[in-house]
Amino acid sequence: MQEQIEFYQKKLMYEMDPSDLYDAFQNSTDYVAVDTRRSDGYSKEHIPSAINLPYREMTEENTQHLDKSKIYVCYCDGIGCNASTKGALKMTLLGFKVLELMGGIEWWKFDGYATEGTNPTNGSTFVCAC
Repeated sequence: MQEQIEFYQKKLMYEMDPSDLYDAFQNSTDYVAVDTRRSDGYSKEHIPSAINLPYREMTEENTQHLDKSKIYVCYCDGIGCNASTKGALKMTLLGFKVLELMGGIEWWKFDGYATEGTNPTNGSTFVCAC
């Protein structure tokens, strides 16, 4: 039983769902969404206020302007993509506080939240049932 408790506690330390991220944006300025996909994916559609930092391009030099007191929430396309995991690992290695968004932008939209870009979605007035 103790192992299970520790597993779930650790899991919650490293990831959050779209509803939690949306709430964090509404109640805090400590969170920054990081789109870890290539710039063409970001340009097409991204979470509002997200920055684009493709995991393949993350370096100490191009992240030095970022505030290390913030919590960076990495995301990618969705459950079939691991760019967010790779980005979260790289950012952690660079000394940032990082979480991974469960389900990526796919689940963000599934939960009814708007996106920005050349192919945005309007979103809806969704209230998470959890």
